[in-house]
Amino acid sequence: MALTWNVQINPRNGFAYSVWRDVPVPFYMSVYFFHIVNPDAIIRGEKPVVAQRGPYVYREYRPKGNITFHENYTVSYRAYRQFHFVPERSSGNESDELVLPNMLALGMAILVEKFPPDLKVAFNVAMKMFNQTAFFRKTVKEIMWGYEDKLITFLKKLFPNLLPFKDKFGLFADLNNTDTGLFTINTGVDDINKVQTIDTWNGSKKVNYWHSDQCNMINGTSGEMWPPFLTPSDSLKFYSPDACRSLELVHQRSAWTFGLPSFRYVAPKTMFANGTVYPPNQGFCPCRQSGVLNVSTCRHNSQVFISHPHFYNADPVLWEAIDGLHPNERDHALFIDIHPMTGVPLNVSIKLQLNLFLKAAKGIQLTGKMRTLLLPLIWFDESGNIDGPILHNFYTFMALIPLLLQCVQYILLSIGALLLTVAAILGIISLQQKQAKHLGVENLSATSADSRKEKVEEGTGVKVQTETQL
Repeated sequence: MALTWNVQINPRNGFAYSVWRDVPVPFYMSVYFFHIVNPDAIIRGEKPVVAQRGPYVYREYRPKGNITFHENYTVSYRAYRQFHFVPERSSGNESDELVLPNMLALGMAILVEKFPPDLKVAFNVAMKMFNQTAFFRKTVKEIMWGYEDKLITFLKKLFPNLLPFKDKFGLFADLNNTDTGLFTINTGVDDINKVQTIDTWNGSKKVNYWHSDQCNMINGTSGEMWPPFLTPSDSLKFYSPDACRSLELVHQRSAWTFGLPSFRYVAPKTMFANGTVYPPNQGFCPCRQSGVLNVSTCRHNSQVFISHPHFYNADPVLWEAIDGLHPNERDHALFIDIHPMTGVPLNVSIKLQLNLFLKAAKGIQLTGKMRTLLLPLIWFDESGNIDGPILHNFYTFMALIPLLLQCVQYILLSIGALLLTVAAILGIISLQQKQAKHLGVENLSATSADSRKEKVEEGTGVKVQTETQL
């Protein structure tokens, strides 16, 4: 009962509510870039060669705002994200320069390929006018948080609503100091088995990015916590706004994490499998090789795919097409270690990779003779673990106290059972004593009667003898 109370989302629930409102576990996002070693050779149609750079580490904060409780035992909120560079944890500075694909120009090139010839000519002229190349050299800070470009300025003036970003283009420019949408989740006050599960996201119970009802479903939680009392047969379902879909992790093993019992959950090989390999994923297609997810439908047709780092668990064709990739479970598999009794994660490492679709677009000079492939841009690891005072408080409030209260309940039940047993024994003894006393009285009466009978018989015998003698 105490554990059930502790995991409800309830303002009166002190420690547990404060942990949910502003997660005290320090989260870090480690970003790894794929520096392009041979950009000119790629344009000539040769095999790309990349060199991993990083990590560049950012402290991630996720405070909740606009918290509103509703009468149907749900609560709405917005989770804001803030990133701050941490030099002492990084293998480089934000001023480091890297050679990377010109995502904006290459993405536009693929779209323009379908245009009439005269528009393709205009596009080629514009690319030369604004000094656009397929690959460019930028700093880590520019790639992450945005850079200014004459082409962007021109397009913004000519087509104000064409580009989805504001003044600068960067991979994470739209993520810093923004929220991940309006989540409405169950508090668990009416049913603890529903705690943390999503009721709606942005007011809807499904998304419309994909081509089947199953793929558009919003399942599970927001990915911070899960309902309590997990068993190995349970999976971890959560909706990821970054992936534009619900994801599901499966139980790998049971263990101990920081002195607490835990279940380790990992991504199944079918997570990013294509529809041919795993038919339920057909709704996420059109697909390429198994192991990548096309998110262009929810990313403004940006020709971006997500996968595990280094194409781990993907079709080998993907990573064999790039020199410099070395997929392996230790470095590239994601996992969550969770406390099964409370549904609270103890150790988390979520790893994903962004890939850009490349091809030689017909009639577009920028793309040259490029091979058709997926070129990795970056991969990132969002990680955090419960430690120090937070671990102590968690152990005290979420594990020790409920355990003690549970023990007290068992002790009281045992004492109650013992008292009932003693009362029953005393009752039996008392009943036996009464029965014994009653039997004693009956025996005494019988004995007295026998004695009188014997005396009468003795008297009768004497009388008979006397009469005989006479």
